[in-house]
Amino acid sequence: MGGRSGFSMLMKKASLAGAFFVPGIWLSAVQAEAFCPAPQSLVRVEVQRVVDGDTVRLKDGRSVRMIGLNAPETAKKGRADEPFAVAARQRLKALVDASGGRIGLVPGREAKDHYGRTLAHLYGANGENLAAQLLAEGLGFQVGVAPNVDLVSCQQAAENSARQARRGLWRQSPVQPVAQLRRSGFAVVTGQVSKIERNRGGIWIELQGALVLRIAPDLFGQFDSALLEGLPGRTIEARGWVQDRARRGGLKSGQSRWLLPLTDPGMLKSTL
Repeated sequence: MGGRSGFSMLMKKASLAGAFFVPGIWLSAVQAEAFCPAPQSLVRVEVQRVVDGDTVRLKDGRSVRMIGLNAPETAKKGRADEPFAVAARQRLKALVDASGGRIGLVPGREAKDHYGRTLAHLYGANGENLAAQLLAEGLGFQVGVAPNVDLVSCQQAAENSARQARRGLWRQSPVQPVAQLRRSGFAVVTGQVSKIERNRGGIWIELQGALVLRIAPDLFGQFDSALLEGLPGRTIEARGWVQDRARRGGLKSGQSRWLLPLTDPGMLKSTL
C-alpha cells in the first residue's frame, strides 16, 4: 500500500496501544550484528534516558543522534505519533537496558548536527549496531548524510531485510507517490523523472507531480553521472527531508513546489 491515505490509516492502527509492537518482530542481537559489526575499540558511555527511536541522552549531558537511522517521529506540535514511533523508542530502550545502560560510541566524521547533537554510531554490549538492529526490525528508515556514510551499505542491508520480510513499518509500504505529498518532513517517495538540469546551484532532478531532487555541488563527485543521465523517463524512489517551497516563500513561477535535497547516492534508486 502506498500513498498518504494508506499511511494515515497505518498511523491510526499503530496508535492503538502499540498494536504492532510485539516481540515477534524483534531480531536477535546475533542476527543484527552481522550487518554492522562493532569495531575493535569503543568509547563506553552511560545512557541517562532514551529520547526517541534514534536519539539518547547521556549522563554526561550530551544528546546523541544515531548515524544512519531516521526513526518515526513521536507526537509533538499538534502532530500524533507516526507509525511505530513508540515501538522504536521502546525497542531502543530495551536494547540499552539489555546493555546495563552502558553502550559503545563511535563519533561520526561530522561530529554534530545543526541542533548541536552529537552524531555517532552506537553499539550494545554484545557488539550489535543499535541503528542496524532497529532497521532490521522495520523500526526506522536508513538514511545517508555525507560525510557520515561509512556504514551505509550494511545499514541498507539491514533495512532491506526488514523490507523483504515486511517487518514493522514495511508491513504496509510507507512509500508514497509524489502527487500525494502534502507536507514537509521526512518521506520516501516514488515518481517518474521528467528531466535533469545542472547549473551552479546543483543537479536538479525533476519528477512528475511537483517534486525536484537536488544534489549540491559539493556532492557531485559522489554520484554516478552516467546513472543520472539515464534517469529521464524512469521511475525512481528517493528519500530525505522534503521542503515546501511555498511555505518558505521561495516558490517561483514554473518551479516545483516540493524540494528534496539528496544527501548521499543511497537516498536514490531506480525502480524501473
